[in-house]
Amino acid sequence: MLLLARVEKGLAAGRMTSRNVTKLDRLPRRPVDKFAERRAELAEAALQTLSELGYARTSVREIAQNSAFTHGVLHYYFTDKVDLILCSVRQYKSRCVTRYDEVTAAATSCQELVEGFLGALAETLRDEAHLHRLWYDIRAQAMFETAFQADVAEIDKSLENMIWRIVSRYAELSGVPPPLSPAACYAVVDGLFQNYLLKHLSGDEGAVRNLKADIKLVLKRIFGV
Repeated sequence: MLLLARVEKGLAAGRMTSRNVTKLDRLPRRPVDKFAERRAELAEAALQTLSELGYARTSVREIAQNSAFTHGVLHYYFTDKVDLILCSVRQYKSRCVTRYDEVTAAATSCQELVEGFLGALAETLRDEAHLHRLWYDIRAQAMFETAFQADVAEIDKSLENMIWRIVSRYAELSGVPPPLSPAACYAVVDGLFQNYLLKHLSGDEGAVRNLKADIKLVLKRIFGV
C-alpha cells in the first residue's frame, strides 16, 4: 500500500519519469486485490460526473476535474475512458441486483414480493434516475462501440437473471408457472422502466406511480391472476 501511495503521489505531481518506472518495476508488486480495490474506489468517485454528463461529453480529464483525483492517477488505474466507465457502471448495476435479491429472499407471499419489488423500483427511479440514464446511454453506445459490447451483454444478462429470480419466486409462491421466457420477462419490465425513466427525467410527476401500476398489471397478466 505504501508503494501504491508513492506511485499515486508521483503521478499527481507529474514526476513519474522512465527511470522511476524502471525502479518500481524491480520492486515487489502489490497484491492484485489492492489494485482492484483502488480501481473500485476511483470508479465510484467517477459515477457522479459520468451520470451528469453522459458518455459523449465525458473525458478522463473532465472526471479528474470533478473529483479529488488527478488525471494521472486515473490513467494509472484505467486504460482509457471506456475502461473507467464500464467499471463504474458494472459496480452500480451489481448493487442494483443485490437490492432486488434481498426483496426476493425476504418475501413469504406474492403480495409481499410484489410490494417489495415495486417499492425498490420506485425508489431507484426516483433517487437514482441519472445513474440509470448512464446505463441506457452505455447500452446504446454498445451498438456502435465494440469495446462496450461484451461488458454490456454481461451486465444485461445479470439484470435479466435478476428479473427472472423475481418471476420465479412469484411462480413458486403463486403455484402458477410463468408462461414467458426469461428474456421476454426482462424485455417487458426493462422496456417499461426505460419508458418511465424518460418520463421522470422529463418532469412527469406521475412517472413513479404509473411505473408501479403498470409493472403490477404486467405481473398479473403474465401469471393470469
